Amino acid sequence: MKTESLRVLRGPNLWSDDTVIEAVLSFESDRLDAKVFERLQHRLTAEVAQHLFEEDGVPSYQPGSGLFWARLFTELVAAVQCAADSAVSATFAREVRVGQEYRIAVQYREEEVGKRALELGVELLNAALADRPFDLAPQIVELRKLNEGVRLGPSTGAIVRAAEARGIPARRLTDGSLVALGFGARQRRIWAAETDRTSAIAESIAQDKELTKSLLSAVGVPVPEGRHAATADDAWAAAQAIGVPVVVKPRKGNQGKGVSVRLSTEAAVRAAFEIAVANDGEVIVERHVEGADFRLLVIGGRLAAAARREPPQITGDGVSSIRALVAIENQDPRRGDDHSTSLSKIRLDAIGLEILTEQGLTPESVPTRGQVVTLRRNANLSTGGMAADVTDEVHPDVARRAVEAAEMIGLDIAGIDVVATRVDQPLERTRGAIVEVNAAPGLRMHLEPSSGKGRAVGVNIIESMFGRGDDARIPIVAITGTNGKTTTTRCVAHLLQKSGKRVGMTCTDGIYVEGRRIDTGDCSGPKSARVVLSHPRVDAAVLETARGGMLREGLGFDWCDVAIVTNVAEGDHLGMGGIHTVEDLARVKEIPVRRVSKHGAAVLNADDALVVGMAELCLGTVIFFSRNPDSPVLAAHRRQGGKAVTVRDGHIVLASGRDERRVARLDQLPLTHGGRIGFQVDNLLASVAAGYWLGLSMDALRNGVETFTSDLGTTPGRFNVLTHRDSTVILDYGHNSSALIALSEAIEKMPHRRRKVVYTAAGDRRDEDIIRQAQIIGGFFDEIYIYEDQCTRGRADGEIIRLMCQGFARAQRPRRILQAKGELAAIGGAIAALEPGDLLLCQVDQIDLALEFVTGLFQQSEARQVASPFAQFAAAAVAVLGIMGG
Repeated sequence: MKTESLRVLRGPNLWSDDTVIEAVLSFESDRLDAKVFERLQHRLTAEVAQHLFEEDGVPSYQPGSGLFWARLFTELVAAVQCAADSAVSATFAREVRVGQEYRIAVQYREEEVGKRALELGVELLNAALADRPFDLAPQIVELRKLNEGVRLGPSTGAIVRAAEARGIPARRLTDGSLVALGFGARQRRIWAAETDRTSAIAESIAQDKELTKSLLSAVGVPVPEGRHAATADDAWAAAQAIGVPVVVKPRKGNQGKGVSVRLSTEAAVRAAFEIAVANDGEVIVERHVEGADFRLLVIGGRLAAAARREPPQITGDGVSSIRALVAIENQDPRRGDDHSTSLSKIRLDAIGLEILTEQGLTPESVPTRGQVVTLRRNANLSTGGMAADVTDEVHPDVARRAVEAAEMIGLDIAGIDVVATRVDQPLERTRGAIVEVNAAPGLRMHLEPSSGKGRAVGVNIIESMFGRGDDARIPIVAITGTNGKTTTTRCVAHLLQKSGKRVGMTCTDGIYVEGRRIDTGDCSGPKSARVVLSHPRVDAAVLETARGGMLREGLGFDWCDVAIVTNVAEGDHLGMGGIHTVEDLARVKEIPVRRVSKHGAAVLNADDALVVGMAELCLGTVIFFSRNPDSPVLAAHRRQGGKAVTVRDGHIVLASGRDERRVARLDQLPLTHGGRIGFQVDNLLASVAAGYWLGLSMDALRNGVETFTSDLGTTPGRFNVLTHRDSTVILDYGHNSSALIALSEAIEKMPHRRRKVVYTAAGDRRDEDIIRQAQIIGGFFDEIYIYEDQCTRGRADGEIIRLMCQGFARAQRPRRILQAKGELAAIGGAIAALEPGDLLLCQVDQIDLALEFVTGLFQQSEARQVASPFAQFAAAAVAVLGIMGG
């Protein structure tokens, strides 16, 4: 058994709206029998078995069923993740080759955990198949450690969960705790319990404990008296002057590192000085304030939570040693090695040993039953301490002092450390004091206190960052379909830009922000979408969403405001990535429709039955578009009060139920060439529907479509119509059968004498698709220039030409066929041979290069710099091409 073609789908995808890992699982089902099934059960841990099997026993075994084993495998991978504290449930399996190959998908929460669980599933089943030993228990332990190491910690996780509960999108920017909340210009960022509004100055002040005390004291906040100590001698002198007991701690630091409290002897002070100086280099000695250790959490100028912290301690049972009791306590699943769990493990380190020595104990001592042994002077959770919630006990005066301290330091989120005998009375009355102010405070003790009520402090932080009802989103338009995606994408972006939006756009030509291209190449996938959504200047995103990206990685967003599906047609990408039929392709194209928010709209082609069928998947509104105002789909939709965009009496009209409003006259829209180019009209209809739903006014829609053109700068490689020597040259990226049919219909409506074309087929298309494309070309054009790309995508040299010639033969129409070596040679030869009245369609694959080449040829000709280069090019082309058909 093995897995191949692994894909990590990080957004909504063909299988699910959850993140999943997809793979092709290969095995011989006739080797998997009841004995293998039994051996598998024996190799499972109890925890994995509990997750895998139903309460009333194991799933019913199905002998000879490969799909049973594929499903069992996916459930096993999910169960392994659950056993590692990464709870998942969604699993999928589909047959590719009966009894041998299955496409499977398993939900994951942490990518590395999911991939390792998949590997363990394969190893486990192969061990059962070969009857080899396999110890799963230590693998689960390691997987759990991996999960703890890669998942968000408690503080960051709580904030992210609170954001997502509000509908605010969150995405991790690093492997650590830096997270973006929201999209584009409306996004905010957190780093654990710090926000992008946390002042660097305030953080620096908080780290300097002496400066902090000085500032707080100046505004009347009670703080313990103390001073800086340069040496161990000086520290003891300071202790004597202040009066023991004292606290010795680093001038800068956090999480209680290097802090020693309740010191009464010279030896203890000197030892504490060495610990503190090792942590920072500068040391403070201050009065020990008698009382309990409290942490007050201030968020956005309000007290959000309070906890009483207890130092790490164990209680004797009269039998076990201190070392054994610590080990037992550390088995508490809430205790981890880092900050990823609600509590930290207790450590018997140098400080812990010193505390035991002060109590006349060693790690091997056996405390009497009920004897409490303290293992730390401070009560920080990071050193193994525990916390009890006391939020409801805090006196208003104490809360005010905590807020004043946070405001004086300048922190939007602050952990205020208070020492007092109690917090239900003012500090002045209890002689309590604020001993520290902490930036980036840990939230664990408030989220999951050892006792008392947990507080939703993540929610408090989100409420302080975002106003009521603010989801930090920007409008997102996703455009998919077989043809017309890029032009529609550019048109929607144009409409929004003309209305004043700062638009981020992705398409097959690159990534654009405010009209500036920031990346080149095919950028119609999820990675490019995420680039736009993370850009701080973008306040509207228009994203071409191609099939390939959705199959490879899913969507680059969770929800969209508008999803446009232009059409779904055969002959493009079938036979690739598990997509074999046009119905399979439609299932891919419908993914954005599934992710239209309940306040959004799906803009669907009413003339395409597969697209019409997607309407039932949309949670929001459906807007149909069609050039035919009497379309049965439009008519039925409008009878129910639905919205549509269509053409009537030479105008684009917006319809809602029976009402119609004119947007613009077709003969005034340059993209449509007087309304003659039908597929460009379709693109405008879809664009108008999207703009309308996003709130653009009728004037804005009209102005937008009237100023959107098909020139080389606006829509490069998308039906760019040029004139040259009384002939017409059309540059277009169309590369499938449906596109060729649409182009042929458009060309028929344009004046010309002879039709010529430059074309090649992509090598990764099916044989029948290449033949069909050639048949369409051969039946329409008089002169055909064909070539092969340097990269034939896995096919032998000459194979594409051979298949195209089969298609030309089926056309049964006289035509002249010439072959060139490469795209530019074919284009150059065809342009050189143009005569007045000719119409030449050039399929441009390398768009930027081809457009630059054609522009250069035109400039040379117009400048009339020696006509011979053209003549020589034509002669060379004929010599190389030859006559291949007639």
